[in-house]
Amino acid sequence: MNRDTLKKLLEDVKEGRLALEDAEAKLKAFPFEDLGFASVDTHRELRRGFPEVVLCEGKSTGDVLAIARVIFDRSGRLLATRAGRDVFEALKKEIPDAVYNERGRIVSAGAPAEVETRGPILVLSAGTADMHVAEEARVTAEMMGNHVTSRYDVGVAGIHRLASAAEDLRTASVIICCAGMEGALPSVVAGLVDVPVIAVPTSTGYGVSLGGLSALFSMLNSCSAGVTVVNIDNGFGAAYAASLINRT
Repeated sequence: MNRDTLKKLLEDVKEGRLALEDAEAKLKAFPFEDLGFASVDTHRELRRGFPEVVLCEGKSTGDVLAIARVIFDRSGRLLATRAGRDVFEALKKEIPDAVYNERGRIVSAGAPAEVETRGPILVLSAGTADMHVAEEARVTAEMMGNHVTSRYDVGVAGIHRLASAAEDLRTASVIICCAGMEGALPSVVAGLVDVPVIAVPTSTGYGVSLGGLSALFSMLNSCSAGVTVVNIDNGFGAAYAASLINRT
């Protein structure tokens, strides 16, 4: 239940359009709805400004559908991460306006959140192999009500490519940097700007990259001030944090 829905419910009771008992019935699923196998946090949008997001990985398609239906019915929007095409196709039957970003493996539906922001969020990827994480971040940030610009394949192996993003770097309020291998891009970017930089290590790289651990350690050891690091491949988490920072 979002703020607008709650406000209307209270107004309907006050104006006599809704009986107190009916209002009570509507509030029974507040602040969460028990599905037996899951407790859906219908209160989260009031607390955090955005509804609960469904992590599809590790859940059956039926469980994802049941959770998604509650979230979408209560809030009018849905974000589901780590979703395969089979999950998307099932969701599409239940929520016709659902959209699938195949590279980012993320499903979105409904209008983005309406929030006031400081400026655009910039999403960077070091290489094209990091784009799946960057796309998860981009879609998440857009659904959370941000204007998002993106520049991909601007890593340190061809650092001159970063110069083409100079205007985006200058105007961004928050920057998300997705990089695998040695994970150097966030340090370079943070040395050029005066805004928060959120570093996302990706699992891209050969054997000694250890599934993203090498990039993670590099980012944690960054000598550039103002770099914050999230978990490996966690584009969603980076975008969520960037969105909170970007709110006025």
